[in-house]
Amino acid sequence: MGGTMTAEPLPSASTGRWPMPPQDGYTVDDFFSLPDLPPHTELIDGSLVFVSPQRNFHSLTLYLLEHGLRTTVPERYRVRREMAVVLTDRTAPEPDLCVLRAEAVRSRRQARFEAGDVVLAVEVVSPESEERDRDTKPHKYARAGIPHFWRVEMTGENDDPVVYVYELDAVTRSYVVTGIHHDRLKLTVPFDIDIDLTAIDRL
Repeated sequence: MGGTMTAEPLPSASTGRWPMPPQDGYTVDDFFSLPDLPPHTELIDGSLVFVSPQRNFHSLTLYLLEHGLRTTVPERYRVRREMAVVLTDRTAPEPDLCVLRAEAVRSRRQARFEAGDVVLAVEVVSPESEERDRDTKPHKYARAGIPHFWRVEMTGENDDPVVYVYELDAVTRSYVVTGIHHDRLKLTVPFDIDIDLTAIDRL
């Protein structure tokens, strides 16, 4: 494990007990060495964040956006779903989707990417993660220099997806909203993208 911090041996997941962080929180090196963590656990400011079961909206929206990105992504980029991105030595969230520089993908055993590898991070907001998806994670993505961010919300009587598109202001290291897309997500950055959001009704 990296640094001077060590994590205590952990009980197995079958005991129903989850690890308590060290006094100063886990480091990224600690995090990737911990055994028996449930899938999609994130590290935020040294603390472990466990993911609740997802709604049908979350699954369908992710499929729709992932398919749309893969259809149009240039060769210089790669699309990844639910992969850890290291932002600092104590924060490694797992964006729902991200677009990476192709050279960042080095192995099929790879478990993490660096913030500098990411050109777009996407979060689909869930009721139990509203604060993280709307505030905590976008703020941290911006501070880490990720140039593009999408926040996807459920809206209207039919629970349709709406995509809030943000670009990084390099001076303030914060995101500025550049568009709100309801039926069609048509963009030219970070590359040409055209996704029919109403197609969720046919999935």
